[in-house]
Amino acid sequence: MSGSEEEIYSIMFASLKHPVRRKILRMLADKPLTFTEMVAALEVSTPNLTYHLESLGELVYKMDNGQYKLSSFGVTTVSAMKGVEEVPEIQSKYHLALPLKWKALFAAMLICVVLLASMSTLQYVAITQLSSRQDLLRAQNQQLLAWSSTNKVASLIRDVAQVDISKYTVTLLSNTLEYRADLGANEEVLRYALTSSESNLDAIFRFRNNHFSRYQLNLIESSPIYTGSPSNDLLENAKVALDRYKAYSGDEYLTGMSNLLNSLNKTESTLVTQGNIKLRVTVTGAGSGEFLWMYTENGVDFEPKGLRMTFENHFLKEMTDGYFFFTVGSSSIDVSKEEAVAIAKSYVKTLSSSINGTVISGFSVLDEPVSVDFAPHPRPDSTGLVPYWYVVLRLDKVYVGNINTITVGIYADTGQVAHIQLLSE
Repeated sequence: MSGSEEEIYSIMFASLKHPVRRKILRMLADKPLTFTEMVAALEVSTPNLTYHLESLGELVYKMDNGQYKLSSFGVTTVSAMKGVEEVPEIQSKYHLALPLKWKALFAAMLICVVLLASMSTLQYVAITQLSSRQDLLRAQNQQLLAWSSTNKVASLIRDVAQVDISKYTVTLLSNTLEYRADLGANEEVLRYALTSSESNLDAIFRFRNNHFSRYQLNLIESSPIYTGSPSNDLLENAKVALDRYKAYSGDEYLTGMSNLLNSLNKTESTLVTQGNIKLRVTVTGAGSGEFLWMYTENGVDFEPKGLRMTFENHFLKEMTDGYFFFTVGSSSIDVSKEEAVAIAKSYVKTLSSSINGTVISGFSVLDEPVSVDFAPHPRPDSTGLVPYWYVVLRLDKVYVGNINTITVGIYADTGQVAHIQLLSE
């Protein structure tokens, strides 16, 4: 059996285990339906239905008109369901007095049925035992299920971070999938434990819309076991890691980042720009430092729309890619730093908040802000980044709940207050 067939059968059996997915298959067996029609019929949330449709994999597909329909594998799955559910009901309506020879023949037939039933029972028991062993194997090797998901995790840690996972026992600690309404994206976070007699590691992976988003490797004990020997030169390690990530991802924007990195010939803290990509290198020690590529436009550096690699003692400790995910909603700065502080102070004067059940208003702040930071931020329910001011103000006294600081977020293109938070000392 080919790998693709095994995956399809795995999806079929996994689908039959969940009542919502069985209901989706039954509904689509009757007629094609739109996403909205299924949400209404199932009475589930939009993220919930999205998750179940993704879990059905190749059993369903979306047509050009927006309706979902069963694939040939989906039709086969529904047939298997009906075979299990539609058990014929046998009723004895009459009692007949049979001649002796017919009784003997009936007895012989009954023995045959019993033998066949026994053989079926043995087969069922064998299949059940095999299934139990497989379930146990899955429970003991959950990480293999995640590895096999287009090999996205294993390939990343092995081919990009160059950790030799064949030397480790890999255990999946958690796997969460949720729909981020604030970002309009499906987000999957996986956490693994990598253990061996030489070192213990903890690895966290995040994927957004099935694209790599973040990787973090924490050392629990000793250093990672590599597939090769890392260079003693931080810049060389960054070039190798970026080339490997480019091969892993295939995203075109990585070519420009690679060209910019290759223009450097020595390891030092620096800032260079090429077109709309800016690279900031920060060296923190021998074999340690950070490389941040970010999109820049109209003098605004959009850090979330960037690629960040952090190295510690020559190994790739952390990598975050938001370049593919975020867009630029605006690069206009119509509110200056001083204007942002004035807007924040004015807003705080009108603020009313309930703290520990007590409504407090009439806040007063000190003249000098604690800090004013500029960093692009997305608007609600969007991935479009816009210029943004973070103003931190110190209150004139300690209020109920030990509140003595207020942070105010302001969009720099409109002056709109987007965020307010009370902080305790």
